[in-house]
Amino acid sequence: MRKALIVLFGLIVCVMSVAQTSHRDSVLTQARYLKSIFRTDDAIEALSALVGPGAMDDGVLAELADCHFQSGDYEDAAGTYFMLSTHSPGNILYKIRLMQAFYRLKAYPQSIQAGQAALQLDSIPAVAGYVGDAFNQMKQADSALFYYRRALAMKPMNQSVLSKAMGILISEEDYDGALGICEAFLAEDPDNTTIAPLKGLALYRKGDYDLAAEVFKRQEDIGNDTYPVHYYLGQSYWHTKVVYKAEEELVAAWQVDSSDVNLAYSIAAVKSEAYRSFEKEVKPWLDKAWNMIQPDPLVASRIQQQYGLAYYRLQDSWDKAIEHYKEAYRYNPKYISALSTIAYCYEIKKDYKEALKWYEKYLAVARPGSQGYEFATKSVNYIKAELFMEEP
Repeated sequence: MRKALIVLFGLIVCVMSVAQTSHRDSVLTQARYLKSIFRTDDAIEALSALVGPGAMDDGVLAELADCHFQSGDYEDAAGTYFMLSTHSPGNILYKIRLMQAFYRLKAYPQSIQAGQAALQLDSIPAVAGYVGDAFNQMKQADSALFYYRRALAMKPMNQSVLSKAMGILISEEDYDGALGICEAFLAEDPDNTTIAPLKGLALYRKGDYDLAAEVFKRQEDIGNDTYPVHYYLGQSYWHTKVVYKAEEELVAAWQVDSSDVNLAYSIAAVKSEAYRSFEKEVKPWLDKAWNMIQPDPLVASRIQQQYGLAYYRLQDSWDKAIEHYKEAYRYNPKYISALSTIAYCYEIKKDYKEALKWYEKYLAVARPGSQGYEFATKSVNYIKAELFMEEP
């Protein structure tokens, strides 16, 4: 009798276990369906009913963590993946998901730690790139570059990672490094519209304006009608004294994006160099720049200087030139050349007293022996002689 009861109990336990397993599998199937149609809250509710104290069902918890991640609850997702990763340290998927959840939480040190743990289990280019991104977010450029290089060593044609690595190298003024790292990629895809412009930027920043112009012109020819292509092609032409092409490209850049005060200033300056009509073509662009300007004294000084230069070149608007050069000096007191220019304008007007005053201001701060110092000294002597002759 006792043996029969034991057998019966065992059968009941087995039946209950089968029923529980069947219920678990049914809930998992239902939750996966709910998740697939973006009813993640309902999926989480169903899965939570299967989670009990002391129980560790990796399948249920992994599905629950994925639902939390999909719903944007990265904190709960990270907590659940951390528990799963601790319970199953050899499971690389849990570490990768943990890395992603921490990254979304902007917990970059924890994301890096999880990513590094995943890389110890398997060398995965995307994970190395993720770790590089986390270091980049923390402004640790050297570490970011290390992991970007590691990712590229495994997957050289990864455009996204390569562009980030080049961005770091260019920002650190390692232009040769940026040019070197993109050689293999561009050998396979020479007209890539992301990497080729970065090569052009590295060449431009390095001062190789002719080569930079070639790169950006090729991009333009294949239909890359973006702001950086027109802007840097125009700037490259300007540096190589192809002024009419520079003007054309800078205006084209303005058509794409009219929010850059420096571009408006550049267009004004290049038009001025091309001896365009000041009132009709140069001044409107200076006015645009001035109306856009942020409270940056150096930029303000440069724009006022360009106003002054334009009126100075007209040779019949000395008062306006003086006004703008005074403003340029007011915004940037280190721009001492403005003092001698103001003095010269007064001298041309034969207002010798004002000219003398401004030349003396210039000589008080200029470097003795410099060309400007010598010019101002001779002008002072001439003006004093003129003033002496005017005395009754």
